[in-house]
Amino acid sequence: MSIAIVALFLVAACVLGIRAARGQDKVDLAAWSVGGRSLGLLMTLVLMAGETYTTFSYLGAAGWSYTHGVSALYVVAYLSIGMAASYVVGPLLWSYAHRHGLHNITDIAAHRFGAPWLGVVLTVAATVFLLPYVQLQITGMGTVVASVSYGAVGLGLSYLVAFAVSEVFVLASGLRGSAWVSVLKDVTVVVTLAVVFVFVPLHFFGGYGAMFAQIGAERAAWLTMPGPGSSTYGLAWFLSTALLNGAVYSVIPTTVAGFLGAASPQTLRRNALLLPLYQVLLFVPVILGLAATLVVPGLKDSNLALFEMLGTALPEWLFGLVGAAGALSAIVPMAVFMLAIGTMWSRSVLGLHERTRGRQRQLAQVVTLVAGGLALGMTYVFPNALVRLSVISYEGLAQLLPLVVIALVWRRMSLSGGVAGLVAGLLVVVVLMATGNDPWGGVNAGAIGLVLNLLVAAAVSLARPGSAPDGRLAAPEPVPARSGTEEDHR
Repeated sequence: MSIAIVALFLVAACVLGIRAARGQDKVDLAAWSVGGRSLGLLMTLVLMAGETYTTFSYLGAAGWSYTHGVSALYVVAYLSIGMAASYVVGPLLWSYAHRHGLHNITDIAAHRFGAPWLGVVLTVAATVFLLPYVQLQITGMGTVVASVSYGAVGLGLSYLVAFAVSEVFVLASGLRGSAWVSVLKDVTVVVTLAVVFVFVPLHFFGGYGAMFAQIGAERAAWLTMPGPGSSTYGLAWFLSTALLNGAVYSVIPTTVAGFLGAASPQTLRRNALLLPLYQVLLFVPVILGLAATLVVPGLKDSNLALFEMLGTALPEWLFGLVGAAGALSAIVPMAVFMLAIGTMWSRSVLGLHERTRGRQRQLAQVVTLVAGGLALGMTYVFPNALVRLSVISYEGLAQLLPLVVIALVWRRMSLSGGVAGLVAGLLVVVVLMATGNDPWGGVNAGAIGLVLNLLVAAAVSLARPGSAPDGRLAAPEPVPARSGTEEDHR
C-alpha cells in the first residue's frame, strides 16, 4: 500500500505540472524559464520553499544530526541569513533583469560587462556546480522509494522514475509547472512532518519531556559542537558555513529563477519576510535524527535514520504518505535545477548565434533533458563521483557573487578584476578540497575562497578601474504612483 500511495502522488505531480502549461506561449522562453515574470506571492512562496526544502530535509538533516548532532542546524542558520539578504538582492536582480530582458545569472553578468564570453564561462562553471544537486536529488528519490517499498522497488528503477517524473512537467511547463507541483509538495510536507513529530515522541518515548530528557542524558555529546567523535564541525565551521551559504543563497541559479519569476519586487520582499517561517520545519528532522540515535542506533547509512525509525512503526498508508513527501521534495528542486541549466545554456552559449535566437525555448528544453540524462547516467555508472563534487558546489557557486551582484552596484569593478577574483576564489576552494583541508583551521574553504575573491577583485579593479555606463548598472526602482497627497492617506 505504501508504494501505491507514493505512485499516486507522483502521477498527481505529473498532471499538475502538465496542466500548468495551459495558456502558455509555446515558443516564449520567458514563459517557460521564469514563468512569464508573473508569479504572485503564494506561487513564489511555494516555489522557493520547494527549492530549499529538498530530500536533504528528510534524509540529510536527520542523518547529519544522527551522526554529528546539533551542527545540522547550520541549515536553519544559513537559510535565515540568505532570506534576509534576499530582501535586498532579490528586488535588485529582478529590476535589472526585467529592465534588460534577462533570464538568469549568466545573462546578468554578461550584460553588466558587455562580454558574451563571460556568460559562456559562467554557464560552464555553474553547470559543474549544479549537476551534483540534480544527481543527489535522483539518489535521494531512489532511497526514499526503496525504503517506502520495503525493498520491493530497487534503487535503479527508482532513479529512472525520479528522472522521468521531473522531466515530464519541467519540459511541459517550466517554472510555472514546478510552482504548481510545489503546492502539492508543501502541503504534503507540512502534514507529514506535523504527524511524525507527534507520533515519534509518543510512540517511542511516551512524550516530549521523556524524549528530550533521554536525549540529554544519553546523547549529551550530540547537543554541543563539534559533536561526537569529531573536531571538524565546530563553531568556526558552523559560523563560516552559515555565512557563506547565506551569501551564496541569492546567486544560486535556481533561487534567481524564483526571483525573476515573481510579478514584482514587492512580491519578493513579502516572500523574504514569510519564507523564514517555513524553515522552522527544519527543526523537526534534526530533532528526529537525535531521537533516531536512541531508537535505531548503529546505522551504517545515517541518511536512512528517519525512514528506518518510522518503517516498522507507522501504518503502511501513513508511511507511504511520508515517502510521498520525501519523493516530491526531490522532484521539485531537481526540476528547477535542470531548468536553470537549460536556460543558461540556451541564452549564454547556444543562443548567441543569430539563427538560434528564435529557438531559445526549444534549445533550453533539449539541454534540460540532456542535463538530467547526464546526471542519471552518472548515478548508475559512477554513483559517488558527483556526490564528491557536491561538497564544493556551494563553495564554488559562492565565487560568482562579485560578478553577479556586487558589480551591479559598483561602477568601478572591472571585468579583469571580477574574473581575477573568480579564478582566485575557485583555485583556493579546489586546492583546499583536493588536499583534504576543507575546513582549513576549522573554517569553511569556500568562505576563505570568497574572502580572497573579494580582495583580488577589489585590488585589480582599483588598479585598473572599470567605468560602466548607467545602463549597465542597477537603477533605483521607480516609485509607484500614488493617488492624492500624503495627508489624504493619513
